[in-house]
Amino acid sequence: MKPLSFRPGRVFPALALALALQPGWAGADTSYGIAMYGAPALPQNFVSLPYANPDAPKGGTLVMGDVGGFDSLNPFIIKGRAPYWLSPLTVESLMGRSYDEPFTLYGLLAESITTPPDRSWVEFTLNPKARFSDGKPVTVADVIWSFKTVGTEGDERYRTAWRQVSGIEQTGPRSLKITFKIKDRELPLLMALRPVLEKAQWAGKDFTATSMTPPIGSGPYVVDKVDPGREITFKKNPDWWGKDLPFNRGQWNFNEIKDEYFGDGNVAFQAFKAGLLNIYREGNPAKWANSYDFPAVRSGDVVKSEIPSQRPSGMAGFVMNTRKPLFSDWRVRQAMIDAFNFKFVNRTLNGGALPRITSYYSNSYLGMDHGPAKGRVLADLEPFKASLFPGAIGGYSLPNSDGTEANRRNLRAAMHLLSEAGWNADNQGVLRNAKGEAFDFELLLPQGDADMVSAAQIYASALKRLGMTMHITSVDSAQYVQRTLKYDFDMTNYTLALSLSPGNEQTLYWGSEGAKTPGTRNLMGADQPAIDALIAKMVSSTSQEDFTAAAKALDRVLMAGRYVVPIWYRRSSYLAHAKTLHYPNKLPIYGDWPGFMPNVWWYKG
Repeated sequence: MKPLSFRPGRVFPALALALALQPGWAGADTSYGIAMYGAPALPQNFVSLPYANPDAPKGGTLVMGDVGGFDSLNPFIIKGRAPYWLSPLTVESLMGRSYDEPFTLYGLLAESITTPPDRSWVEFTLNPKARFSDGKPVTVADVIWSFKTVGTEGDERYRTAWRQVSGIEQTGPRSLKITFKIKDRELPLLMALRPVLEKAQWAGKDFTATSMTPPIGSGPYVVDKVDPGREITFKKNPDWWGKDLPFNRGQWNFNEIKDEYFGDGNVAFQAFKAGLLNIYREGNPAKWANSYDFPAVRSGDVVKSEIPSQRPSGMAGFVMNTRKPLFSDWRVRQAMIDAFNFKFVNRTLNGGALPRITSYYSNSYLGMDHGPAKGRVLADLEPFKASLFPGAIGGYSLPNSDGTEANRRNLRAAMHLLSEAGWNADNQGVLRNAKGEAFDFELLLPQGDADMVSAAQIYASALKRLGMTMHITSVDSAQYVQRTLKYDFDMTNYTLALSLSPGNEQTLYWGSEGAKTPGTRNLMGADQPAIDALIAKMVSSTSQEDFTAAAKALDRVLMAGRYVVPIWYRRSSYLAHAKTLHYPNKLPIYGDWPGFMPNVWWYKG
């Protein structure tokens, strides 16, 4: 006799009472979606995501450009550099994210999700129609193998959450259950977003090795052509299993997507002007205002679109590696911030058009207040008062420059702090410590970012007035990735986009383990007990109020750490594109973010 399979929420009446009495299953809820807090905004019978056009036409080709290159088609490991679009276009997860909500997921490979009130475990039931691109069904065995493999052999971004998993098991023909070690409301959502690969493809192969063989996924596209390091082409899978899912309606509308790689951003722009690319993302507002008067724009064949967002500013600038003795003193780091003449640099490079980043979560309700900490935020910080850097509780703000190139007031403040930290100028004006060592360091930059190089050159001139020497080194993308993964730098450029739902990824960004473990995003080497505790509170909070307070407190601790010399952010993205490319009138709250382009764009001649 074939054994009966069952799952909470969909059980035979005779078994319902017995199941409810099992430890851990009482009150478990089965749903088509899951939100970090509250319930999903869309009803179970939703037609499409609110920012997708379910009637969008299908067809056409999108040709994008990237700076750099690639030497691997395995995007899930530390080694090598894979094309950015490989995973989003070809590999799916159990659930998909709506970018019109802070953090809500809806079914993809999984038709339903079950969790108890404390979210100490999660169960997924697979959609019986789910298929890989080679036609084979997506099975529970594929999911379990994928989760274990990327969680133990993959990039650190997968390992961090996997360390909190105590067990994973098959519970039915199409269902699996994951149990967690700790109380963390976000973990079920993170597991739902893990990539699902075909187990059979990797039999007898080293998952951690770079490879030019693309992974077999279940996504809308398959890899069609590869010119290593220069170009990759994706073709729509005509047999894609998920084309009729409500989540996918109005998404993935192009028949073909090409991504071409260039060694320099200016070369990519010239390729766009020549019609070799049909979309280009401009990062410089001065160029956006002054460099788009070429014939295709004047004729209307190229359209300029500005896409606003409501997401946090994130952090961008020059990050100091506190593992190096040179930057281990917070007074030195503050002096480096004082010496950066933001107004002058912004005016020179951007026409003064871009606002400065004032904290990691600025431009959002999660951003810190700049006065003294109060209420729940203060309560979260008080237990760590003795170990916090100055300003975390009392208030911290970036210095204002007078806009002149000399920036004398801020340089005087920087010199005072440097002297307190044991750095003084000798008779030749060279800044030295008590051992006679000169303040001499390297700024590591990736090739192709002309604006960052220009900002660094202006910064180097200001530092020279203090007696410092900053050597600017530009390396190719492969060297840059390897050096930053090993924390082999003094200072480097730093760009970290942040969302309205910060959670476990914060551990990867600045958790204390990353101070010593290579391969994380903790480039600054942050190592503060308060950071780890606040992240833990964020992911275990059961109310939006507690979560927001913890995020604001974390923002304060990070800014008071003085790890980064912040530059600017953009309230809108600048996209120039062929008039044949279109996007919906309804924009997601995240704006131009993963999930927007090319997901909901379409071609219409």
